[in-house]
Amino acid sequence: MKEVRLDCLGEACPVPLVKAENKMKELEIGDILIVEIDHSCAMKNVPEWGRKQGYNVEIEEVDDGEWEVFMEKTK
Repeated sequence: MKEVRLDCLGEACPVPLVKAENKMKELEIGDILIVEIDHSCAMKNVPEWGRKQGYNVEIEEVDDGEWEVFMEKTK
């Protein structure tokens, strides 16, 4: 299992979502993608997409208006 960080700070939708989708395709089951975002639209769309894909999703606010979305690839 490995953790991969994806820096999407300063990027608005749909860029973080597209980057997260592409990166998840490269990962193996059990790997965790950490998406760093600071845009409220991405904060809603990225976790929602991950849950619809069946991934385990957790969100952590690391600063005011800055989040890390943890997605574990489960399939």
